[in-house]
Amino acid sequence: MKVVFLDAGTLPIPLNFPNNSILYQAFSATEPEQVVERISGATVVITNKVRLNSGQLESSPQLKLVAVAAAGTDNIDLIVASKLGIRVKNAPDYGSDSVAEHVIATLFALRRHIITYAAAATDGRWSGAQQFCWNGPRIRDLGGSVLGVVGRGRIGQATARLAMGLGMKVLYAQAPGSTQRDDELPLDELLSVADAITLHVPLTDLTRGLIGQNALALMKPDAILINTGRGALVDSHALVSALRNQTIGGAAIDVLDVEPPPPDHPLLATDIPNLLCTPHVAWASHRAQARLAATLIQLVLEQHQMS
Repeated sequence: MKVVFLDAGTLPIPLNFPNNSILYQAFSATEPEQVVERISGATVVITNKVRLNSGQLESSPQLKLVAVAAAGTDNIDLIVASKLGIRVKNAPDYGSDSVAEHVIATLFALRRHIITYAAAATDGRWSGAQQFCWNGPRIRDLGGSVLGVVGRGRIGQATARLAMGLGMKVLYAQAPGSTQRDDELPLDELLSVADAITLHVPLTDLTRGLIGQNALALMKPDAILINTGRGALVDSHALVSALRNQTIGGAAIDVLDVEPPPPDHPLLATDIPNLLCTPHVAWASHRAQARLAATLIQLVLEQHQMS
């Protein structure tokens, strides 16, 4: 059984299969024009971010399973896959804890200005202080603050649990296009009362540009925006403007609308105040990577038994 991983470079932990009848081929990366050739004859295709469209799926009649090395399946033409009898399986819960911890870590970093204070310890500001400590930006506790969660799937709920354990009050937003639950607030209302907003919704026509100029204007002047979902949920130019004008307190961004981003992406500028930008690594704790690898191996072995 031929198994192909189109972008194995996205997962540092290699996949090892104990069955000698599994022919495994791992490509570090795959360009769109290479997909048809590489999946030819494959029973299983593993992909993280490489897209599989209708023509590519139809080109490989032996294909029985697409295993997505991620929580979402938006890079696969699910309608065509279903028509062709191709199963599409993802790994929905491998990184929930890792992303949730990243959210809380960035909250600590921004509300307590960890980076600024660490720099002050070594750049002369502490040594030149008249008192035993150097006082700079206002330090805010997480306990007693309000976290607004937009998207209450596995990651949103995992983040909420950690936040409540720290004494934060958690409020949920009404999901775009859905009926409001009793414990949910309309997004506009949530934006106006939360001390921090964390985004965990999928990218759809309803959520693209969800946080733009109008949404940012509703946030408290010291509120923090965190995006570990999809880059296009946030209008990058509007966020840069809000941070430069100090209409919000800060932002932690782990995902951008283009990845890898061009060097001149607006959110990669080095002079944006109170912006903590990381290169799509919220999911990537070693434990999460190991769980993802184990899930992919199990999906392949299950397909081998079925074949």
